[in-house]
Order: sequence, then structure tokens, then C-alpha cells
Amino acid sequence: MVFLPAGEFRMGSEHESAYAADGEGPVRTVSTGAYRIDACAVSNADFARFVAETGHRTSAERIGWSFVFGGLLPDDFPPTRGVAAAPWWRQVEGAHWRRPEGPHSSMDDRPDHPVVHVDRRDALAYCAWAGKRLPTEAEWERAARGGLEGRVFPWGDELTPGGRHRMNVWQGEFPVRNTQDDGWYGTCPVDAFEPNGLGLHNTTGNVWEWCADPFSSGPTTYVAKGGSYLCHESYCLRYRVAARQGLAPDSATGNVGFRCAAD
Repeated sequence: MVFLPAGEFRMGSEHESAYAADGEGPVRTVSTGAYRIDACAVSNADFARFVAETGHRTSAERIGWSFVFGGLLPDDFPPTRGVAAAPWWRQVEGAHWRRPEGPHSSMDDRPDHPVVHVDRRDALAYCAWAGKRLPTEAEWERAARGGLEGRVFPWGDELTPGGRHRMNVWQGEFPVRNTQDDGWYGTCPVDAFEPNGLGLHNTTGNVWEWCADPFSSGPTTYVAKGGSYLCHESYCLRYRVAARQGLAPDSATGNVGFRCAAD
């Protein structure tokens, strides 16, 4: 884990790429106490140890299905229910953290990838077992910024500095063509890209990460930060440190994971 002493930082964004409706702004000075935060998202191997010791069954396992990105399914996969507003999400029977794309898949060939198909209940159960907790949104964003103030990404304002990809997001035409210029189509290992200035990996792209805070004062949703491998500027430019979205506590899809914090 990475230690951050008590301090202040400038949180949020009013950049032209920000989504005002998401509550990213205004930019404000926020204080946090001292805390520690995982350098990487919780991996499949990490979660497997937790399950082996506790016998925990994720919500997706108990329900019997989860949502999978259609582009990760075989061409001959039978038609299933999708999400009206996002038809690239497909309901897949038997999809859960051990079998991220359904019964034909396995996490065994990706132990170092982030665990996915975990809802808030699953994340909190893991944190309790590990003697940790979910980070607050402010703790997450302060650490994700890597010590930089007012920047779009953990490394600065340029998406691909020097032509180098620094995160796992969609390139090409979403959702029909991913050029995989960053080297990945679905998830990548939790430490696949170089860390930010504080030593944290993949705080943008790869998977959305649960935070402790409610998203707004409306219906109960919780903050997720960081964007995912499915983010693309054409519809979801949320692979930025200030970006945020609200998830229902029972949301468990193939692009949602988490990292832990501790006092």
C-alpha cells in the first residue's frame, strides 16, 4: 500500500472534457487525513485467496448471471437480453468473477487481472476480510492524481505523451472496432502500465473502482472512479482522474472492480 500523509489537494475539474452533470466541478480544495491505499486494484488472485478462506459467494454467483461486454463473447454466442441504453452489454448466464465471460471462460489464465463482476457488497466483504475499507472519493482522487495538481490524467494533460499509451481504454470505433493500440482488448494486469508519481497503477482505464461515498443526494448510488477498458471519447470520456459515475450497490459487470484503503 502507498501511504499519504494528511494534506490538501484540488479536487474536481472544470476542464472542457469534464461532465458537469456528473458533479465533477467546481474545483475545490479538499482535505484528507493520513491514509494508505493499494498500489493496484484487487486482482483475481487476491480475491481467490479471500474466497478460499471465507467461502464468500459473490452476488453474481448467487443470482446466476451478470452483464458482459458483447465484443468479448464468441461470434456464435446465442442472443441474450441486452441493456436498452447500452446494447453492447449482454446478459450472460453463469458469468461471474471466476468466469468473466461466462461458462466458456476462466480467470485462471488472468490471475493478475483485476477481479470483476463484484458489487458493493462483495467489495465490502473483501475489505473486511483484509482489514481494510473502500477509499473515499477524495482519498481515491488525491492518490490517483499522483501528486499533480489540476491535470487531466495521472501523468499530465496529454493522452499519449511521446506517443506512449499509459492506460487501457478503447481505441478505434466503439463498440465495433478496437485497434488495441494499447495492447489490450478486455482487462489488463493490474500493474500493466507504469505507475503514477505516488506509485499507483491503472487509476484510469482498465476497470471502474468502487468508492465509499454516495454519488449524490438522490436515489442511493455510490461513486465509482477511473473509467474502464470500454471508455472512448465518442461516448464516455471518463478515463480521467476527476471523472466519476454513480453505480447502484448491486451493480456487478465485467468492467467494475475496486482497490482498498486503510487508516
